[in-house]
Amino acid sequence: MEIFQHFTLEAARRLPNLPAEHPCARVHGHSFGIDIHVAGPLDPVLGWVVDFADIQAAWRPIHASLDHRNLNDIPGLENPTSEHLAIWIWNRLRPALPGLIKVVVMETRDSGCVYRGD
Repeated sequence: MEIFQHFTLEAARRLPNLPAEHPCARVHGHSFGIDIHVAGPLDPVLGWVVDFADIQAAWRPIHASLDHRNLNDIPGLENPTSEHLAIWIWNRLRPALPGLIKVVVMETRDSGCVYRGD
């Protein structure tokens, strides 16, 4: 069984490896949508895979590190593409959520990426 929870964060970034004339080379902001997917067996007593409160607790420090920040200033996100952001989030969530199977990062309502670990 697979469950997921949706989160949002507001952050600024610039993509430093792009040509200067590319709009994403300049500082700009996104309202990111983040979906955290966890899978595992359905607990026969509780009737769930994991408590959504556990996902929220794992997400809370990550949100605090990213929300309303310039992502380029965060170690490991010097080139904060959505792909790098998904990997960064995965690496911090995985210890707290052993059933983590997927991190989805939406940088706009139409564009995003999916990371399923190495």
